[in-house]
Amino acid sequence: MANILVTGGAGFIGTSLVYRLLTETDNNIVIIDKLTYASNSDEILELSQNNPRVDLIEACISDADALRYIYSEYKPVGIYHLAAESHVDNSIKSSRKFIETNIIGTYELLETTRELAPNIRFLHISTDEVYGDLALEDAAFTEETSYDPSSPYSASKASSDHLVRAWHRTYGLNTIVTNCSNNYGPRQHKEKLIPCIINRALEGKELPIYGDGKQIRDWLYVGDHCDALISAFKNGKAGATYNIGGNNEIQNIDIVKCILNIIEQETGKKDLDKLITYVKDRPGHDRRYAIDSSKIKKDIGWEPSYTFSQGINKTVKWFLNR
Repeated sequence: MANILVTGGAGFIGTSLVYRLLTETDNNIVIIDKLTYASNSDEILELSQNNPRVDLIEACISDADALRYIYSEYKPVGIYHLAAESHVDNSIKSSRKFIETNIIGTYELLETTRELAPNIRFLHISTDEVYGDLALEDAAFTEETSYDPSSPYSASKASSDHLVRAWHRTYGLNTIVTNCSNNYGPRQHKEKLIPCIINRALEGKELPIYGDGKQIRDWLYVGDHCDALISAFKNGKAGATYNIGGNNEIQNIDIVKCILNIIEQETGKKDLDKLITYVKDRPGHDRRYAIDSSKIKKDIGWEPSYTFSQGINKTVKWFLNR
């Protein structure tokens, strides 16, 4: 069977994508992951040991020699590139590893692909944060929206997007770029908003909310995102960009209150909203993101299947049952 590479396959989205690929394709899956603090290391290690279709290689994507070995050994027919440092707060505190992984790592992947597998499909997974901030009266981001990143994280992802497009334009690589809205779902690392609120509420700890909590994000259930990625990989046009959104624009404070309401219903806990604490806003904090997914719906036929209510209930219950 043919081999598909998944960089960052032990991460939150990557783990979900690996399971989906095993179900929906007959490919072997080769996971390349640095296995950092944010990875599902134990789960992916167990999967690789028990499933002959999965190989796990602990490696950094900025290691050119490791990549050349992997490409030579496995001769991939395609790659889903998810590996990235992704937590905005961490990028503000220490930006170097975001540059090394998100920019240099993407460069090394592109160069290895160009040298050893120039005809394979290269799907680069990125973020809506590259577009910057949206005013309340502005229309949603489209694939034509100019880039205006606000944080070291979003700037590093914007840079990697431009590299991918340049390698398509200059060298003819079969690349696709996707820019997604905020993902949520099972297995997400505890530093992210939704798992953080769930865990801290269960422990009775303060729930820190940046600024006034009225920042707006579009929320995308991780299973829907994986479906979109597989559809884009199979049917997307070389050189194209596709925005992937959940059509769920919600203020952060409303997300928090929704989570607390579900926890109270499921556990019998009371007055969890008293744990909400407003803290100084994050530097460069974008006010609103919103994704227009009409292109991927028109060209490929994908649209989200989960409502936010369905997705958040499933997510909170997954964490409660861990």
